[in-house]
Amino acid sequence: MLPCVRLGAHNGDVAGRFAPSPTGELHVGNLRTAIAAAAAARGADLAFLIRVDDLDRVQYDRTHEEGQLADLAAVGVVSDLPPVRQSERFELYRDAIATLHAAGEVYECFCSRREIRAEIAAAASAPHGHRPDGAYPGTCRELSRRRREEFEREGRRPALRLRTEAEVYTVDDVIAGRYTGAVDDVVLQRNDGVPAYNLAVVVDDADQGVTQVVRGDDLLSSTPRHIHLQQRLGLATPEYWHVPLVVDAEGRRLAKRFGAPSLSDLGAAGIDADQVMERLRASLGVDDVGVLHAAEVPRHTVTCEDLGLAVPGDA
Repeated sequence: MLPCVRLGAHNGDVAGRFAPSPTGELHVGNLRTAIAAAAAARGADLAFLIRVDDLDRVQYDRTHEEGQLADLAAVGVVSDLPPVRQSERFELYRDAIATLHAAGEVYECFCSRREIRAEIAAAASAPHGHRPDGAYPGTCRELSRRRREEFEREGRRPALRLRTEAEVYTVDDVIAGRYTGAVDDVVLQRNDGVPAYNLAVVVDDADQGVTQVVRGDDLLSSTPRHIHLQQRLGLATPEYWHVPLVVDAEGRRLAKRFGAPSLSDLGAAGIDADQVMERLRASLGVDDVGVLHAAEVPRHTVTCEDLGLAVPGDA
């Protein structure tokens, strides 16, 4: 284990959280997960926090952030403390990277996404050893000085990756049960200098005293990476709840580009915020005092039609 990274002080409370990305309106699936996170925190007598995951400054729009917070409040999801923004916390992330770098765990990666995809495709029929399917193949792990200089002359800027040796982790998830996954060389910092999501979320949760993470089960496969980073940084692992998603009629995860309804869409169709809140709470098994008990959470996906929240013409 590495020495514990120095994090900013939090208020000392243990907490649950919801962390939306302000790149557009929240859809029904986002709102359902937020309600689950807030209700689970209430059931465990935890503080509840909202964190704005705004690392993607290209798509960020302050009006999206304000709209998301308003929509969350409309369905009863309110932070106990003022929301924090990832874009204001880069020093914390860089301290974490510096801790890993000092231990010789970080290396530069000059590969483009296209090159990585080609390497993965080429290796698809070859023995994988201990690396998971689709993992970064380690092209830049032992890069020669000559090759590095060639990349630099080409004007390439490196990402930073964590050197990982065939690590496998198991999480005992409150909702999804036991899940085991292998970890590849996780990106810590993108080639534009922006800290990567996987690092930021781990550092933020530790810094904010988050002990319960409730999120969609599309992120279950990322959890071994998060546990690996927690252990490398000497941070505690929170309790994880991965809630089944709301999907569309074709079984796809909801997305605005596929017509996933937002609170404003539903309002235009005559379904107000209180009705949305009631139906989403009912679909999760939230009780009359707003508490979510794990045993009540359905272990299957649901559709907007199941929830009574489909917008005519978008089903």
